[in-house]
Amino acid sequence: MGYWRGPGPDPHFPYLTEDERFTFPDPEACEDWIVAVGGNLSPGMLLSAYEQGIFPWYNPEDPLIWQSPDPRLVIYPETLHISESMRKLFKKNILAIRFDTDFEGVIHGCGMAPRPGQNGTWISQDIITAYTRLHRLGWAHSAEAYLDGELVGGCYGIRIGNVFCGESMFARYPNASKAAFLTLAQFMFSDGLEFIDCQVPTNHLISLGGQVIDRSSFLRLLKQALSVRESLGMDRADRRGSWAQSVPEF
Repeated sequence: MGYWRGPGPDPHFPYLTEDERFTFPDPEACEDWIVAVGGNLSPGMLLSAYEQGIFPWYNPEDPLIWQSPDPRLVIYPETLHISESMRKLFKKNILAIRFDTDFEGVIHGCGMAPRPGQNGTWISQDIITAYTRLHRLGWAHSAEAYLDGELVGGCYGIRIGNVFCGESMFARYPNASKAAFLTLAQFMFSDGLEFIDCQVPTNHLISLGGQVIDRSSFLRLLKQALSVRESLGMDRADRRGSWAQSVPEF
């Protein structure tokens, strides 16, 4: 993808608009998770990556690294798990859940969240700028949990067609991130979403209904889910829809 090996995106790589696409190497032909190195975080590059089962994951001091994990974790409508304790929390109405009202607050919160076993965060300023741009274009979405008007948790990701690619979540109040994520998941599934890409398996995400599948199966699943985009039309399939107008009851 070029000779740039400095930290972060390549300043010389062409900027791709949301309507332009880039073909990455086939993840199936890669020996490990890393598919490519270099490029930038312009809208067309990011959307191209997610459509091909790839996403950027790198440390701020590293060049831009594109990865496609094996195995992968996904949540289907029928496997989404809302525990009894979470149902009790929802019934108490302690947290107010909203969508797309403070995307920047959520992504900054995710970037500042402590990560046990990790040295720092991958959510650099370059990442924040790129995903905030995608949010303003209508592709990236957030769910926020508020306690007495204060943002105390949330999650964000990208919706492409009938797939939501979850990126990160944070909580400053017990179970606030879960409340935001589960509410967003319920609404997206009711809007025709086929599955949520949770990327790398973790016990936390498995407890919410995540299913571990191999990369080959994931790529086939992704291709099948995105095949409906042409019949739906780009605006209907990829932009914020009616799901973002209100909050479900549990």
